[in-house]
Amino acid sequence: VHVVESGGGLVQPGGSLRLSCAASGFTFSSYGMGWYRQAPGKERELVARISSGGYTYYADAVEGRCTISRDNAKNTVYLQMNSLKPEDTAVYYCYTPKDHGYWGQGTQVTVSS
Repeated sequence: VHVVESGGGLVQPGGSLRLSCAASGFTFSSYGMGWYRQAPGKERELVARISSGGYTYYADAVEGRCTISRDNAKNTVYLQMNSLKPEDTAVYYCYTPKDHGYWGQGTQVTVSS
């Protein structure tokens, strides 16, 4: 099982980014997927998750600014982030609950002017 994030980078406040997570080694369409983030000195926290059936959940901090989606044909889950704030700066991780759970290596998102 592998999950590999991409799409992070440096963006100005108010900007947008789309993160991607490519999954392999399991039946992607059968599992929910999640995006988490960890800022320096803070615990890892849930950003958004999407079920195998497409139901979504968002943390209060990103509700209305982020959209999680999935493309089962591409085994990929996305996180579209808009109206980014400096407090969104963190390493963003993709997660699948398959077996005991698998994490990607993370992708850095930095929101700064």
